[in-house]
Amino acid sequence: MAQEPLDIATARSQFPALRQDQVFFDNAGGSQILGSVINSVTKYLSSTNVQLGATYATGRASTSKVVAGHAAGARYVNAETDEVVFGSSTTQLLRNLSHILNFPAGSELVLSSLDHEANIAPWVALAARHNYTIKWWTCPKGTKDPLLTPDNLAPLLSSKTRLVACTHASNILGSIHDIRALSAVIRKQAPDALFVVDGVAFAPHRAIDMKDMGVDVYCFSWYKVYGPHVAMMYVRRDTQEKLDTLGHYFHPRDAEHMLGCAGGCYESVQAVGEIVEYLGGEEMKKRRECFEKIAKHEKKLQACLLDYLNSRNDVTIFGWRSADPALRVPTVSFQLKGHRAQDVVEAIEGKSNFGFRWGHFYSKRLVETVLGTDEQGVIRVSMVHYNSLEEVKRFIEALKEHFPGPKAMKL
Repeated sequence: MAQEPLDIATARSQFPALRQDQVFFDNAGGSQILGSVINSVTKYLSSTNVQLGATYATGRASTSKVVAGHAAGARYVNAETDEVVFGSSTTQLLRNLSHILNFPAGSELVLSSLDHEANIAPWVALAARHNYTIKWWTCPKGTKDPLLTPDNLAPLLSSKTRLVACTHASNILGSIHDIRALSAVIRKQAPDALFVVDGVAFAPHRAIDMKDMGVDVYCFSWYKVYGPHVAMMYVRRDTQEKLDTLGHYFHPRDAEHMLGCAGGCYESVQAVGEIVEYLGGEEMKKRRECFEKIAKHEKKLQACLLDYLNSRNDVTIFGWRSADPALRVPTVSFQLKGHRAQDVVEAIEGKSNFGFRWGHFYSKRLVETVLGTDEQGVIRVSMVHYNSLEEVKRFIEALKEHFPGPKAMKL
């Protein structure tokens, strides 16, 4: 039986912010929040905002809600509750992790120049503190569609490799990396290495299964996945045994107590279950089915925009030019020949209700050392499932009106 398509009207109705006159095409920076999450946070702060662990009635209710939210987050990524930790941001959690790692002298770290700085800076600092060697996993400057692959990773690995860090999907290119294939190469050639993956740009678009990927650490931000400003990190249980701790000496040795430092605010953590319920519930099969619908809808969105951009000979697209959802998520970045990225964005925003962005989006090494853009970076249009095809078509019309170019799309 054919799968029913995503009901876009019903999906949009779940997000109060979409009722205003604003088109949100900056979702890679932060998605809009589900109404059920807003209500949950409000209710928690209104009636159960007390410290956890107390035995009086309100204290028990508060603790129960936060514990349930934590457990829902763990089940969402198919992990155990003691394998996940909540914090203020992915940047903070990865930085915390970098302070409880201690590798042997002479160790090597393999870092990707395609990443958001959140998954680079902690390891650069770690290498500087301990005089470790950094090997850069990159592509030649001027590459417009760079990709991290087993083939360009393998030559960097050795018996001295102790950490490999990369992104699951680029927050500029939208390109998806084959994490399972990369993990297989790491396990074969550098079995002592920790594999640390930034899933922030991937998480809003696809189901996440920690038991399927073969990673040691995986981190993403719930505020990119229709929730409040809180992040979550998975740390595989046997990996935890190799770590020091940031926690108090009397705390148990699990991900939350070793890395959290009480950084996951209660009202946000307890609302995670509402997001999980919206995205198919806690059963992985149903969640995969939900994300399959999302991927099919998002394919239509990015195909519409990419078809238009591909039709123009004055446009440079960064990342895959194809809308194949197996290759990319609907984060589309480009440049217009002869126009500064900032000027393009501000010209369209000044006469429309489109919200999109220009810049390097904290992937500064990618835009400077690989893409080779100017200081303006790229123009980025980042969509999610609650965006409509009509919004994309109107954006194309706005782009054509303000910057028609030498070759316009034939409708």
